[in-house]
Amino acid sequence: MAKSKVAKAIGFEVSCPDCGAVLRIDPVTQSVISHTPAPRKRTFEDLASAAEGMHAQDARRDSLFAQSVEAQKNRDDILSKKFEEAFRKAKESPDTGKPLREFDLD
Repeated sequence: MAKSKVAKAIGFEVSCPDCGAVLRIDPVTQSVISHTPAPRKRTFEDLASAAEGMHAQDARRDSLFAQSVEAQKNRDDILSKKFEEAFRKAKESPDTGKPLREFDLD
């Protein structure tokens, strides 16, 4: 019976299967007494692999920037061609007069 009172005073621990955090729960009030976060996982094992990852990230960032600069150079040509195409389609389409409204269809 002494163990039961100690267990009630301390509560019980539950570990999260997803993240590995530990929760201490009070059985009487059914509330969380304390929370111990899961230990952080290391992204890189050593300094050399971290430096290699940073260089790869730099190369990717430079590539994306070069692509955006190239897209901006061609932007004016693309927009003018789209406008000309839309203007041509507007000239070719027959003029229908007034646009139909929903209540005109009744």
